[in-house]
Amino acid sequence: MTFRPDSLDHHLLRLMQEDSGRTLREFGDQVGLSPSAVHRRIRGYRAAGVIAREVAVLDPAALGPATLAVVLVTLDRESAEHHAGFRARMLAEPQVQQCYDLAGPWDYLVVLVTGNLAECRTLSDRLFMDDRNVRRYDTLPVLDPIKTSLAVPLPKP
Repeated sequence: MTFRPDSLDHHLLRLMQEDSGRTLREFGDQVGLSPSAVHRRIRGYRAAGVIAREVAVLDPAALGPATLAVVLVTLDRESAEHHAGFRARMLAEPQVQQCYDLAGPWDYLVVLVTGNLAECRTLSDRLFMDDRNVRRYDTLPVLDPIKTSLAVPLPKP
């Protein structure tokens, strides 16, 4: 069954994507519902799988210097076993922030977070150059993150 948000859901979900750390009262004040009504809706979103998880988004700059890099990867062998091994390594590496399976000339897009450019190069070499199944990889350091968001556009109510 597909979740069909009404206008209140639309507003509440947009607010939650901006900052889910607000109190139920704050959400309620902004959407015109009581805290208990907001709580029931949020519980329903979780039950319906609309909210996959709630996490704290840390500001890397507040924790010290940080270097972001995007890595485009092409594997040499296309077997399910080779892809599974690559994915397992990406999932196990804490400095891999995101990893996407792609259609087109590249197999994967990987986002790395390291302390500096030298660490980024060392990590890229360890993850990709030392893997005999990686045919090609290009590491592209991010100069300026313009927009960083995981917000999902909501369907029209």
